[in-house]
Amino acid sequence: MLIGKTIKEKNEITNYIFFGIITTFVNIVCYTFLTKLLAFDFKTATTLAWLLSVSFAFITNKRYVFKSREKEFLILCKEFGTFLLSRMISYGLDIISMIFLVEIMGFDDLVSKMTANVLVIIFNYLASKLIVFRPLAGSDK
Repeated sequence: MLIGKTIKEKNEITNYIFFGIITTFVNIVCYTFLTKLLAFDFKTATTLAWLLSVSFAFITNKRYVFKSREKEFLILCKEFGTFLLSRMISYGLDIISMIFLVEIMGFDDLVSKMTANVLVIIFNYLASKLIVFRPLAGSDK
């Protein structure tokens, strides 16, 4: 997977995996806390866990993975807006996967959550790399 990549690309992928693991951990811990300790419905818990993990992911993706140093207000709005939109799409992927795996297939909700997160992580990387934090034309990033 990393063969033939530049050092910058390898670092980006490594950082994405590292922060993706932490983001996934935040998501699953939040979900587990809400469902197992507070007895929230899995759909509500998935939504709240998503909100927390998306906030964490924007900060870490912007700063540490894709190293976007943009400070101009309109560019920040564009980054945040496209990030939020891509994460809303991935939320749809997450909740649809959960409903399919738990309610239709009858799988355990925690196993289903971990499975859904694999799909979400792949989608989120591609969206962030190709759309959200891509360098602007003519920039030196």
